[in-house]
Amino acid sequence: MVVKVDQEKCIGCGLCINICPEVFEFNENNKSQVKAGADFKKNERCIKESVQSCPVTAIETE
Repeated sequence: MVVKVDQEKCIGCGLCINICPEVFEFNENNKSQVKAGADFKKNERCIKESVQSCPVTAIETE
């Protein structure tokens, strides 16, 4: 699995960080980003919930 946050779409609401704090964090621009070394397999359920909950569809998975 690959997880990406589109920085152009992200509004920095923090919903994904609240749902899945082991995978997402704020960057220096107060937008969400994927944490380095995040365990996608272990956090697959909360990643999917974050994708579905993002108000601007900024999170993509492959």
